[in-house]
Amino acid sequence: MSATRWGEVGPLRPRACMLRPEMLARRPTSAVLDELLGEAPTAQVTLDWLMARLGDRSFGLVLLLLALLGLLPGVSAVAGVLLMVPAAQMILARPGPVFPRRIAARRFEARRLARTVRRIVPALRWLERFIRPRWTTPFEATKRVVGAVVLLLGGALLAPVPLSNVPPALAITLIAFAYLEEDGILLCAGLAAGLAMLAVAAAVAWETLSATGWVPSML
Repeated sequence: MSATRWGEVGPLRPRACMLRPEMLARRPTSAVLDELLGEAPTAQVTLDWLMARLGDRSFGLVLLLLALLGLLPGVSAVAGVLLMVPAAQMILARPGPVFPRRIAARRFEARRLARTVRRIVPALRWLERFIRPRWTTPFEATKRVVGAVVLLLGGALLAPVPLSNVPPALAITLIAFAYLEEDGILLCAGLAAGLAMLAVAAAVAWETLSATGWVPSML
């Protein structure tokens, strides 16, 4: 892929070498995305191609993108269902998210992907000034905990209540970015916020059901 082509949509810097797993583990997410797109071999790429090269970063990026989608009215329920797929795979400690072959092999234009990255990379770089690796936690245990909390928050996105999608989607966004940047402090804060939201949602649901006589009241 030529520099001229990528230059049409933004100053993404190509790299000739493949990104190694250890580089993915310690480099900022913005830098990983920037260099990864420079390695796109053809005019089109597939989701399978991206997932294979992102390694363990693929879980965090998928969660982040779906959480942002969950903020939009009308599609939050779809995002909630899709979030449950990688979340369940994280609980099972899978090495990366696995999608149905029909979805994973679907091709899309590399140029369109580059435009999207050009918009989000500056925001990621700004956030990375404040979010950095801190409070290192056991990787597999952290992955399972994050998956469990995201699975429950994804279910909360299915609630047919106006604007009820915003708090859980924001919590998942915070958790996903903290997980990507290995920021243990922010991750703990995000998980605590997510669990608090789930507790409030459970209490509200219980009281709603008790008002209809389905379950006994807590009062």
